[in-house]
Amino acid sequence: MKTDIEIAQEATMIPIKEVAASYGISEEDLELYGRYKAKLTDELWEEVKDRPDGKLVLVTAINPTPAGEGKTTTTVGLGEAFGKMEKKAIIALREPSLGPCFGIKGGAAGGGYAQVVPMEDLNLHFTGDFHAITSANNLLAALLDNHIHQGNALGIDTRQILWKRCLDMNDRALRNVVVGLGAKADGFVREDHFVITVASEIMAILCLADDMNDLKERLGRIIVAYNYAGEPVTAAQLNAVGAMAALLKEALKPNLIQTLEHTGAIVHGGPFANIAHGCNSVRATKTALKLADIVVTEAGFGADLGAEKFLDIKCRMAGLKPDAIVLVATVRALKYNGGVPKDQLKEENLEALARGIVNLEKHIENMQKYDVPVIVTLNSFITDTEAEYQFVKKFCEDRDCEFALSEVWEKGGEGGIALAEKVLYTLENKESHYKPLYPDEAGLKEKIAAVAKEIYGADGVSYAPAASKALKKIEDMGFGRLPVCMAKTQYSLSDDQTKLGRPSGFEINVRDAYVSAGAGFVVVLTGAIMTMPGLPKVPAANNIDVNNDGVITGLF
Repeated sequence: MKTDIEIAQEATMIPIKEVAASYGISEEDLELYGRYKAKLTDELWEEVKDRPDGKLVLVTAINPTPAGEGKTTTTVGLGEAFGKMEKKAIIALREPSLGPCFGIKGGAAGGGYAQVVPMEDLNLHFTGDFHAITSANNLLAALLDNHIHQGNALGIDTRQILWKRCLDMNDRALRNVVVGLGAKADGFVREDHFVITVASEIMAILCLADDMNDLKERLGRIIVAYNYAGEPVTAAQLNAVGAMAALLKEALKPNLIQTLEHTGAIVHGGPFANIAHGCNSVRATKTALKLADIVVTEAGFGADLGAEKFLDIKCRMAGLKPDAIVLVATVRALKYNGGVPKDQLKEENLEALARGIVNLEKHIENMQKYDVPVIVTLNSFITDTEAEYQFVKKFCEDRDCEFALSEVWEKGGEGGIALAEKVLYTLENKESHYKPLYPDEAGLKEKIAAVAKEIYGADGVSYAPAASKALKKIEDMGFGRLPVCMAKTQYSLSDDQTKLGRPSGFEINVRDAYVSAGAGFVVVLTGAIMTMPGLPKVPAANNIDVNNDGVITGLF
């Protein structure tokens, strides 16, 4: 079987201006990055903003396992399937981070015959958005340290600096560093830290900002430190906003590429869902809704992370109302949740499937709590059996879910028609009454408890002293009405990645919290989650190469 990159490299792409034209976008509304990539201009939004919205379909999944789920693959294939059915659909995705590409997870272009292309460009640098975000983040860090060095007129307490530098790479050695070593002219010596770019508040801000004015207002609200009186110091007080916005001017514009079957894909922004809010940009989603009758988007990792944040943070802030949710699972992943080792997943095992399907059951229940219709799809593998399919199908239908088998990895859009038909049936016959999980006026600990108990299935929440102190300070500063962004392992519904299936009898352990005042949410750190990942023993980077003709190999 061909690898994903071989399939992508053999694809025949059409000029991106032709893809754009199929959605009524003129060449004047594109800023071309070569023949196959473009940014959508601000003028395009002004032209389409008063059009009625299309239907919004969110694709999410069960908790990720080494067996694979295929959420992005399903998203792409569903968009292609609508194209096969002559429905006007468009896809809205996140951009990949370099960290996972060279680490263990790989890229984020889909897979098999359900991919977005050019795949190598998307996974490696793309249009430079992440580099712009990294530069803006580190400019603010440089201005902060320079302010302290030049006399510290704002009285910044160097023991209470919150702003961290960032890098779009998995580099554990940079998690905790000391800066300012050397001579007096080299700065003030202090402890510092790095996060991966997708965990930077500027990434979240870019993805939640409506326009340049909103972007600048959000940038100005970033809390970088506290002064000696314990009061917050902001980016606006450092006079950093204008220069940061200048670096982000082009990055704020959504990107347009295509699938293997030439369906349009707006790909913009890329916060992780385990340490950030896990959704593509509001601008991308809102633009897509004006360009097509159906928009298929996805949120990172399992429904307990990306979908919860899509529904409780992004939709709440942006006024979006999803019309349907597609929940992706695989027979292999469900058996893995049922205790089957990875090397035995090819064998039929209905007993293990019955044990592991409780993970899917919990995610179904969770999504239904938002009062949005749910469709479950099984991403097909050749080793799956008919008995296993029928078991999952009945299980889902017994829980008031439409069900369809997806074969998009192998067959592209053609393999997604059964799923597309179920989604269309749902859009036409079932109403969505979306509502967030908790109200704005609830206290921060109430919001955390709502997510922990209702979504994760925890008995309660325990707080480290630092976390309780931080949450009280955040509320005292007037940020208590903000939604919470839970930073938690993606591998389990709990905060312990070894607890598979549907764990019970556990507490969520909150060790710290901080406010992302510019993004507009409170980040809650649980368990051992880290905001700067490390590389595995054998990184994917070891197998990536490029030949004399510029052809990249080993990216997948």
